[in-house]
Amino acid sequence: MKESIDWFMIALKKYAVFEGRARKKEYWYFILIYLLTLIPLSIIDFFTGTMNEALGLGFISATYMLLMLCPTLAVTCRRLHDMGKNGWWQLLNLVPLIGFFTILFFTVQDSQPADNEYGEGYIRHNAIPRIN
Repeated sequence: MKESIDWFMIALKKYAVFEGRARKKEYWYFILIYLLTLIPLSIIDFFTGTMNEALGLGFISATYMLLMLCPTLAVTCRRLHDMGKNGWWQLLNLVPLIGFFTILFFTVQDSQPADNEYGEGYIRHNAIPRIN
């Protein structure tokens, strides 16, 4: 669990960095912790009566999602860069279902091991990069 928190913190500290690359671990651990936090917040919304049933969101969970919007966009952009794709591909998320599955397909792909226009390639190992 500590490793997943470390990767989440790496992504969070780069909350507005849309340049460079994000490894698969950085991206998916960020998404995992994001969702594991969102689910209990949604349950709290439900039991406290702050859930808007028309939207399917409550005040607490919507606030959390809004606060996490920039870091989510940034880590997804860097993940796309890691595969040699432009971050603007995220706009496909605006197309229901098709966009989601396209971005999902892209983000589960292996990284480009070599350097690309977005940054240096990674040596394949499990080390967590240092946080400055």
